[in-house]
Amino acid sequence: MDIVFIIDPLESLDPAKDSSIEMMRAAARRGHTLFAIESGELLLKDAQVWGKALPLTLGDEHPWYRRGAPVQKPLREFGAVMMRKDPPFDMEYVFATYLLELAELQGARVVNRPRALRDFNEKLSTARFPGLTPPLLVSRQQQTLREFVREQGDVVLKPLDGMGGSEIFRVHAQDHNLGVILETMTRHNQRTIMAQRYLPAIAQGDKRVLVVDGKPMPYCLARLPAPGETRGNLAAGGTGRAQPLSERDREIAETVAPVLKQAGLLLVGLDIIGDYLTEINVTSPTCMREIRDQTGWDTAEAVIEALERLSAGAGA
Repeated sequence: MDIVFIIDPLESLDPAKDSSIEMMRAAARRGHTLFAIESGELLLKDAQVWGKALPLTLGDEHPWYRRGAPVQKPLREFGAVMMRKDPPFDMEYVFATYLLELAELQGARVVNRPRALRDFNEKLSTARFPGLTPPLLVSRQQQTLREFVREQGDVVLKPLDGMGGSEIFRVHAQDHNLGVILETMTRHNQRTIMAQRYLPAIAQGDKRVLVVDGKPMPYCLARLPAPGETRGNLAAGGTGRAQPLSERDREIAETVAPVLKQAGLLLVGLDIIGDYLTEINVTSPTCMREIRDQTGWDTAEAVIEALERLSAGAGA
């Protein structure tokens, strides 16, 4: 099967930890042919969605790939299209999903489904499962947010379109900087943000639970905050510790997973702090390499197996 990855520039990917590369390696081991397209190379021409695709041959980690001569052809001619472009989830990302949705109508098999990428905002979609989340508020009104902080006492503020722990603030009701933080975060009541009650269990890690084709993987990565930090994100200096799912982790994942699968989300990363679901990552979930290195469990292999089932009509 020809598998094309829509992805950030290849030279920006780190072969020591990138989950897209993990999936490419798993696909190559299973005999599939690999291509890469940067999202800026998608186009609509002659009523067809095309991509300028680079054939890839994988090597060792340095360099980890060799590229062939680019080919331009309709996306429907590939066996599968893996959308792995990182946020920001800006209008260019949205436009890419529109093109990919048109490609679906023309016969392309796109994972994750473009409509689901738009519908499942990674922060806001947790509100679909109110019994699983900490107390939260979504608003752009500073006074409403201030009242929530006063009620909860200790709160995390985050933008709805961020990634990697960027622009996340922990605030207290008596924080002297609360006003300017809210002004900055909401851009003076012009940007909607999320406020969640702070969970002290972050000290035991912000757990990334990977769900593949509606099934939670048996190990998660607990991302532990660096000293003096409240964010566990690896991009913010956290360290990762792989561990088996707890009973509560599995309960949360098994509650959410059927909804995700029904929406066409083949690969999802759930973020769980303590006993609460805090995010549902659908754009480009990571942590596969860290889990494999520490436990031997190969999530990338499970993804490619699921893609093969989907292609064969058994996993739809």
